[in-house]
Amino acid sequence: MAAATGDRGPLSNETNEMKRRVVVTGMGVVTPLGMELETLWSAILSGQSGIHQLSLINPGPFKVRIAGDIPDFDAGRYVDPKDLKRLDRFTLFAMYAGGKALEDSGLDLQKIDAFRAGVILGSGIGGLAEIEIQVERLLSKGPDRVSPLTIPKLMLNAAGGNLSIRYGLRGPNYTVATACASATNAMGDALKTIQYDDADVVVTGGTEAAITAMGLSAFQNMKALSDRNEEPHRASRPFDSGRNGFVLSEGAGILVFEELEHAQARGARIYGEVLGYGASGDAGHITQPDPEGTGAARAMKNALRDAKLDPANVDYINAHGTSTPLGDKAETQAMKAVFGAHAYKMAVSSTKGHLGHALGASGGIEMVLTMLAVHNGILPPTINLDDPDPDCDLNYIPNHPIERVAYTAMNNSFGFGGHNASVVCGKVR
Repeated sequence: MAAATGDRGPLSNETNEMKRRVVVTGMGVVTPLGMELETLWSAILSGQSGIHQLSLINPGPFKVRIAGDIPDFDAGRYVDPKDLKRLDRFTLFAMYAGGKALEDSGLDLQKIDAFRAGVILGSGIGGLAEIEIQVERLLSKGPDRVSPLTIPKLMLNAAGGNLSIRYGLRGPNYTVATACASATNAMGDALKTIQYDDADVVVTGGTEAAITAMGLSAFQNMKALSDRNEEPHRASRPFDSGRNGFVLSEGAGILVFEELEHAQARGARIYGEVLGYGASGDAGHITQPDPEGTGAARAMKNALRDAKLDPANVDYINAHGTSTPLGDKAETQAMKAVFGAHAYKMAVSSTKGHLGHALGASGGIEMVLTMLAVHNGILPPTINLDDPDPDCDLNYIPNHPIERVAYTAMNNSFGFGGHNASVVCGKVR
């Protein structure tokens, strides 16, 4: 169904009368380019790269010695000091970004129904650092020296569980693990949870901290990573003909999804509306995308159908765009299949050129950036796009942002295992 004549934005409330409307009222991030929204957004628009020589672990033994790690991360006032050693790094990221998102939302948690406020997060790997630490301890010191905190630290749901405990959020609470699509699948579930009246507020997004010796070795040895060690800031180059793999990153992107009338009743600042969600599976190779992008295309189509929008209504896409030879081409094919001639009219960019690939957290971070683009009327660029791949011939906003109102935008995430997820958002109408 098309949008109303002359209106390229979201459909009217009457069109979606069977579903409650969902908006974003708070956001928080942990990224290699900053841990404040304003800092991150400024760095993105100015074309900065958060990729550098690996510093979180000793780079010496590795063929790949660059990453988007965050060596100076400090959980600060969002984590009780006594809990710092009880939480894995990926949970600490979520606690910080989640705390910032709730603070940004202006919610008074004492005035809402705690059973109507939930946490649905995504993470592809979870507590990998804790696994490595405890396996080494087991082998070197014996089973009696393995920490009793091991399981509560490494389990994927530790981030969401600790957020709910810290803030007393007693609504639906679970974690989605679909590799690099985790955060976007989690946000899709959060959207449905509010639409169908199972909650009024859901803290959602993703978190990941997989820059460890084992994590880097594994991705390096499967030849997924760029080895442009001498030019780290130029290593992540989505859609460029010189791309040769993604750059491993870490961080978190957490958003507060809230039912529209609930937000309006308390006078909340609203970044934009979440309009639809779609998902699919490739049912093909465990790590390689379908070359034609068939599954990715279906996820995008499903998101548009859920939002009751025609393809021509989409103004901007924050692409998955990891900087891999196969993935970027497949996503381009998928967008052409979904949007037809309109694919060449809309704007597309991948912010992984700036930030690298934060795996299960990437969809959350990129949703934050997509919402900022919608809210501010500025579309972020794809940096390091100097020589576009002839097979990637859409408007990927090379190197410099553009001022353009995006009434409707899409955020794509695709993960190992053939998991595809897309979320549509836009200005509130």
